[in-house]
Amino acid sequence: MKRLVLSILVILGLLAAGGAAAFRFSPWPSALLVRQAFDKDSARTNAALAERVPAGVRSQLDLTYDPADRNGRLDLYLPPAGAAPDGPLPVVVWVHGGGWVSGDKGQIGNYLKILAARGFATVSVDYTIAPEARYPTPVRQVNAALGWLDANAETLGIDRNRIFLAGDSAGSQIAAQVANLTVDPAYARLTGIKPSLTPKQLRGVVLHCGAYDAALVDMEGPMAGFIRTVVWAYLGRRDFQDDPRVGEMSVIRHLSPAFPPIFISGGNADPLTPQSSRLAEVARDRGVAVDALFYPADHQPALAHEYQFNLDLADARTALDRSVAFLERQAVSAAPAAPGQTATPPGSRSGS
Repeated sequence: MKRLVLSILVILGLLAAGGAAAFRFSPWPSALLVRQAFDKDSARTNAALAERVPAGVRSQLDLTYDPADRNGRLDLYLPPAGAAPDGPLPVVVWVHGGGWVSGDKGQIGNYLKILAARGFATVSVDYTIAPEARYPTPVRQVNAALGWLDANAETLGIDRNRIFLAGDSAGSQIAAQVANLTVDPAYARLTGIKPSLTPKQLRGVVLHCGAYDAALVDMEGPMAGFIRTVVWAYLGRRDFQDDPRVGEMSVIRHLSPAFPPIFISGGNADPLTPQSSRLAEVARDRGVAVDALFYPADHQPALAHEYQFNLDLADARTALDRSVAFLERQAVSAAPAAPGQTATPPGSRSGS
């Protein structure tokens, strides 16, 4: 992740020095530079996880959830044969990150194989990234994928009544939006998207390192140029600050008391973690069950954005274990956990 941050800073320097005109008139040049840096980092991260994938995890790749959409594909991972209980499996549908401008379903494949080996079906969803597509296209696509999984649950061996949404970074923001429109008819009307699932089918949400309210973004800080690039690319407007879609995307502003139980985490060195902390706080205030894993500011090693994918870190392994425990609880529970629930391990703290 340090390499990724350095790459972004180099990109911003290039934009300031020689690419200012391109940045003024189109998000494409800078978005493609960001994409290149993110994709390289994601490839390294996925490769590093390969040796941790248990033997026997089964894969069904490039399943089509929307024949009319060239990006309407997903990958399904299942536990090794004989390693999972009989009957349909609870399914974790993961939305990859990448600042809305990069990434694909394969870049998180090894992590989802590791998660599948813990007794779940896991799904990695492809969606069309920006600037090729603009908001709310990815939200619609993830919702469509859920509808396809629901319709084909018996064939796939998954439990249509034990579905979880999950995501990292930008994917976490998309997953949170889809969860909220699934349980809140007013928010569904606001987005113009008809939910594919009923609220009872969605058992919980796992959110890592996301952005949930534009009001909490520092538009004057060192990453401001990067933020302007990716949001411009995603919304299609350079002057997006007064775009009503920014408020629509900001899940914290619309969070429903019916939102499903949440497991949420972020690293102490991640500039987006205050957004996760705030989401956890608002969710608890509205009676939503929250299991939050955050760390003190002086925690060592410092945990950067997307720390959870680096399973060489003990803290990342803790995050995996905590999220699995959350999924297991919600998978066997007939009802959400008690409102306001928060669990915090030794050496960590819940969101402030």
